[in-house]
Amino acid sequence: MTDRKDRLITDPALLRGLAMRRMSRRDLFRYAGVGAGSVSLAAILAACGGQPGQTTPTGTDTGSSIFAGQPNGTVNFGNWPLYIDKEKRADGIHFPSLELFTKETGIEINYTTPINDNAEFFGKIQPVLAAGQYTGYDIIAITNGDTLNQLLRLDWLVELPADMRPNFDQYASVAVRDPAYDPGNRFTMAWQSGITGIGWDPKLVAELRPDKPEITSVNDLFDPAFKGKVGMFGDTGDTPNLTMVGLGIEPETSTPDQWRQAAQVLEQQRDDGVVRAYYNQNYTNALSNGDVALTMAWSGDIYQLNAEGDVEGLQFSIPEEGAIIWTDNMCIPIGVENPVDAITYMDFVYRPDVQALIADWVNYISPVPAARDIILNELNDPTVANSPLVFPDEEDLANLHSYYVFKTPEEQQEWNGLFQPIYQG
Repeated sequence: MTDRKDRLITDPALLRGLAMRRMSRRDLFRYAGVGAGSVSLAAILAACGGQPGQTTPTGTDTGSSIFAGQPNGTVNFGNWPLYIDKEKRADGIHFPSLELFTKETGIEINYTTPINDNAEFFGKIQPVLAAGQYTGYDIIAITNGDTLNQLLRLDWLVELPADMRPNFDQYASVAVRDPAYDPGNRFTMAWQSGITGIGWDPKLVAELRPDKPEITSVNDLFDPAFKGKVGMFGDTGDTPNLTMVGLGIEPETSTPDQWRQAAQVLEQQRDDGVVRAYYNQNYTNALSNGDVALTMAWSGDIYQLNAEGDVEGLQFSIPEEGAIIWTDNMCIPIGVENPVDAITYMDFVYRPDVQALIADWVNYISPVPAARDIILNELNDPTVANSPLVFPDEEDLANLHSYYVFKTPEEQQEWNGLFQPIYQG
C-alpha cells in the first residue's frame, strides 16, 4: 500500500535514476494558516506570508513611467544557488534558459547567486535602498515572510506593469496568482516554491542508528543518536516553525507559550551537542562532505546535489508530522536601472517551454503547471514530471504548513528574543 507519506519520501531507486539521468545528459552536452485536511494548492500558497486585512504599499517607482521605454540590453538578476538549469558541454557549462532568453530578446542577463539567506542579503542591500540608489540588481528573489514584508512596507519595491506580463496572465498557476502577501501580484511574481524538510545520508544514518536507519520524523533531528551530526538552519523562520510541526503544534495558530516550548526543545538540542552547526545555504556542503548525517533542507537542493555527481544516494524526506511550504518571489528593487529588461525576463520564464527547462533541473514546485507535459513528453523525464515535489497535487499538500505571521511588531520582537539567541549564542 502506498499512501501520501510514502510518495513524498524519496525512493532511493528513483533518486539514483534521476542522478544518472542528469549525469548522462550533462556528460553529453531549492505565514498564514494552512491546516491539515483537504485544501487547495491555491489556498496554501496564496496564504503564505499574508495577514487578514494587510495593506500593500503603492511603491516608490510606480508602473508606466519607468517601463515606457525600450530595453537597455542588460538585466542583472540576483538569485539563490542551485536555482537555474545548466548543462555541461564540451566547451564548458551552459545555462539553456538564460541563453535562450538572450537569443530571442537580444538582452544579456547577468545571473548571479548572492542570496544565501533573506535577512543577510537584505542587510547588504538595505543601506543602498534607503539611499534610493541602484543595488546592482534589477531582479531579486525573496522568500515570502519578514524580509519581503519589510521591502513592501518600506516602499522599496517597484510596482510591476500589469500589461507587460502576458505569459504570467496565461500560464501562471492559480496557486501563485494574487497571494495574500501581494494582492494582485503588484510587486512580485513567483520564481519557484519549495518545501522545508529533512535531507539525509542513508549510509551515515544507518551507521549512527542501525536499529532505525530511515529518517521519517521531524524529531529525528533531535535524536541523541546523531549527536554532533545534525544540521539546523540558523534562522527564525524555518527552524522554529518546523520544530513546532514536530511537536504537533500548528505554527500558523501557535501561541507565545508554544513558542517557548519550541525554544526549550531547540535549546536542549543545542546544549546536548546534537547540533553540529546552524547553516544557511551552506548546509549543502556539510551534507555532501559527510559533516552531518541529516539536516534541515530545501526540497530541490537534494536532487541537485545528487545530480552534480560528487555525491550520490542523498535523500529528502517530508516528515510524517508535516513540513513547511514557502515561495521565492521575483521582484524589482527601487533604483532599478534596467526595468524593461527585468519585466521582460520575469515574464519570459512563465512560458511553459522555458519553465520546463528550469523546473526539470531545479526540481522545486513549478509555478507553471503546463510545464509538466513538456517535461514528460518533450524532455522525456517522467521522474520529474511525476514528482510530487515538483508538481504536487492537493492531497500531497494537505499536510504542509506555513510560517507564523506576526500580528504586531511586539510579537515579532518576542519571537526573535526566543529563537535568535539559540543559533547566535
